[in-house]
Amino acid sequence: DDDDDDGDAANTSIAKGNEDESSTQASEAEDGAAKEAEMMRMKVEAMKLKAKKSALSPSGKKSTSTSATSSPLSPTAKKGKEARVWALGGGKSTQNFDYSSGGSSTDANLADEISKLRVHVGKGGGDIRDMAVEDEPEGEQEDAKASKGVFSFFKGLTGGTVITQEALAPVMDQVRLHLIGKNVAADIAQKLCDSISKGLVGKPKSSFRGIQGIVKESLEEALTRILSPVRRIDILRDIMTCKARGTPFSIVFCGVNGVGKSTNLSKICYWLLENNLRVLIAACDTFRAGAVEQLRTHQRKLDALYPSQDGRVNVMLYEKGYNKDDAAIAADAIRFGQSEQFDVVLVDTAGRMQDNEKLMRSLAKLIRVNEPNLVLFVGEALVGNEAVDQLTKFNKALADHSESEKPRLIDGIVLTKFDTIDDKVGAAISMTYTTGQPIVFVGTGQSYPDLKKLNVKSVVQSLLK
Repeated sequence: DDDDDDGDAANTSIAKGNEDESSTQASEAEDGAAKEAEMMRMKVEAMKLKAKKSALSPSGKKSTSTSATSSPLSPTAKKGKEARVWALGGGKSTQNFDYSSGGSSTDANLADEISKLRVHVGKGGGDIRDMAVEDEPEGEQEDAKASKGVFSFFKGLTGGTVITQEALAPVMDQVRLHLIGKNVAADIAQKLCDSISKGLVGKPKSSFRGIQGIVKESLEEALTRILSPVRRIDILRDIMTCKARGTPFSIVFCGVNGVGKSTNLSKICYWLLENNLRVLIAACDTFRAGAVEQLRTHQRKLDALYPSQDGRVNVMLYEKGYNKDDAAIAADAIRFGQSEQFDVVLVDTAGRMQDNEKLMRSLAKLIRVNEPNLVLFVGEALVGNEAVDQLTKFNKALADHSESEKPRLIDGIVLTKFDTIDDKVGAAISMTYTTGQPIVFVGTGQSYPDLKKLNVKSVVQSLLK
């Protein structure tokens, strides 16, 4: 019995302890709920106070607006997320730059460009214009110019005796470094210095202006020999020869990525149209996204400038889309050009690095199969002597993959972005000297008329600065 009483007492004690623990937990829960309710009440009061302050005008008076949407607590007052306008974005929506739909905005921009170009129509016929040559300074201006550039190295040669090779040697070292700084290859710079030395040694140190004349004349003679091509290219004459045979004159444009092949192709197309020739553009860059569309845009502009006459289209785009055999497209385009009596077929090709064997083999196939009348390498003057390496390796790859005893190589050069290099014209000299091929065209801007012919005097002026 005593054991039973002890057990009951223990159970009673445990139950009482559980009741006390439950009571404590309930009390703590009530306290937590009360605190949470108090915090919510304080937050609501703070929001009301903030809303009351925001309803006041800057002068401290209540706003006169009674609209329900003006209250910050109203559900309808919540604004949606606004599009962010970047500080350097000019405050314009990106919709202004979306031309994918080809809507009225695109047409308006195209019409504006055409109206600006229309003033040049009819003024670009005949041969390509030479690059502008600066007027020769006179008097004090000539003396000021002589104190800079190459001429400044020769000031110590004035006097009463003749010029010797020993006295000239340190001066020619400075001239050579100056030419290398203009992107002239080292071996070509040495040849130019040798030509100048030959003209000066043994001459009397009569006057500084006399030395200036000899230096300038020696440079012009040397550069004329270098820039004079092994093969003279007269495109207009050759086109007329092909026209008499009833075949179109075909030109293939090749080069590395991003040098401006399509842009300068359109400039040459503009020049041909100025000479009343019908041009077919073959879109053989089937690799780069947007390449066909880029040519189509140029074709639309040029077609607007030179509209069809008597039902004969003056400029047309021949394309078959992407991921196709470029050699086959070029062949089809030339056949189509002959059947439709086009005078010239301009073949645009994909950009490729000179070390890419697969793509170089494809280019060699295109040239071998179609036997174009002219193969032009498009290089940019901006990269300096890297363009020489590109041109040399293009020629080597065409020779290696031609599968012919007499491989077809590059015939001429289109030098682009010439307006970006200031007086660093050495790449033009190096490219011609290395390959013996002429620079047929020089790109000097973004517009269609910005196509010039390189001349020796402009190059000499740049080297002497």
